[in-house]
Amino acid sequence: MTLRITADEERSVGRRTAAKNTALWILAGLISIGSAVQQRMTGPTYAARGKATIGAETVSYRLPRNEETVRDCEVKVKIPDPAVSGRLEFKILGSPDRPLSLLMERRDDLLLGSLPKQPPAGKLEYRVLLSKDGRETSLAGEKPLTIRFKGVVPAFILTPHILIMFLGMIFAAKAGLEAVVRGGRPRKPALWAFGLLFTGGMILGPVVQKLAFGDFWTGFPFGHDLTDNKALFSIALWIAALVAGRKGRPARGWILAAAIVTLAAYLIPHSLLGS
Repeated sequence: MTLRITADEERSVGRRTAAKNTALWILAGLISIGSAVQQRMTGPTYAARGKATIGAETVSYRLPRNEETVRDCEVKVKIPDPAVSGRLEFKILGSPDRPLSLLMERRDDLLLGSLPKQPPAGKLEYRVLLSKDGRETSLAGEKPLTIRFKGVVPAFILTPHILIMFLGMIFAAKAGLEAVVRGGRPRKPALWAFGLLFTGGMILGPVVQKLAFGDFWTGFPFGHDLTDNKALFSIALWIAALVAGRKGRPARGWILAAAIVTLAAYLIPHSLLGS
């Protein structure tokens, strides 16, 4: 007995397949956006934000932890009370010397100071100290913040790097989802994930690092740079997954493992172990 699929049934199957594919793309996009936001909020070079109480006033602050080598880093705190003064206390990170202390300038509602520019990958540790009625408060706590200086990376290099890496993450998430759903086809998004991640992480990434910090590669076997090493490990897993999936083999476990590791790598902030 031969079963025939009617045109209506075929269209219904096509609609369900298209709907499932769309849902997987949306989920992959949400996973990628979520990981990017989490990395941005927790990275060690993004601005430190918080609130502190000075006298009877609560001060909101946003203190920089990243700056380019072409200029001093401006530090500003909005506090309208003219009775509050401020100073910057800073030194080169890890230096045994005593910190230097510079008074902050009041300009209307702002207290302004600047940290001297450093060479690529140079770091300062600093505190912002506010005083009123003889009492001094350190914003962001007693432990100094660390600010890192980097060379200027042109937008025509940095923007494609960021965009390609983000698209690579979306395709990696899509491949991982296809690997776990019934009837999924993970091979094609896996190929795209590998191509994008390799281009963004192993070609454009070293160029960005050279411009920012003076070296193309500081990961294994030449160093311990976490950004380089996590890119290298992710790429190695995607190669293994694609090799395992040759000649029509599904290799779902390999692709899922590569996708999970890529997501985990994205969740680890850049420069967590230093530059």
